[in-house]
Amino acid sequence: MKTNKVEVEASEALLDIGVSIPLFQWKIPFRKKPISLRLTMRRPCFGNQIRIARKFLSMGVSYEEMEAFTKDEQLQFIARHGKTVAQMVALTICRGKLSGIFAPLLAWLLLWLVDDTFLLLANLHFIPLIGTQHFTNIIKSLEWSNPLRPRLSQKRKGS
Repeated sequence: MKTNKVEVEASEALLDIGVSIPLFQWKIPFRKKPISLRLTMRRPCFGNQIRIARKFLSMGVSYEEMEAFTKDEQLQFIARHGKTVAQMVALTICRGKLSGIFAPLLAWLLLWLVDDTFLLLANLHFIPLIGTQHFTNIIKSLEWSNPLRPRLSQKRKGS
């Protein structure tokens, strides 16, 4: 139970801090390190979580299947669902009300500028952290406090 709590806290911290993805790298002469532009994936808002869940479910692949992919299966997955993966990653970078406008442009940039291993690893490690654990408590409390549900002391009466 304690290890589960530690894992939950670690996933919460990772969602809050974010995962950085390299977008551009420029090699400038007479400089040792290249200049890189990075984007950070953070916890998406609830509307984007719904969009991500729809895209993930439309792929028809479970998380366990993705972990067990061979190299050929990874290539087939990229060929079939690469654009969807880029859109999911773009939705975790563009957070907010206008993400529906800017996310397709960012997904296109991610497709053409970011290495595929970064996108697949970001998808593989970040998407499982986005879950419904917080909403199960809310749903339980709403079921408990539902004003339309008859109380135990009340008896159902016909009209």
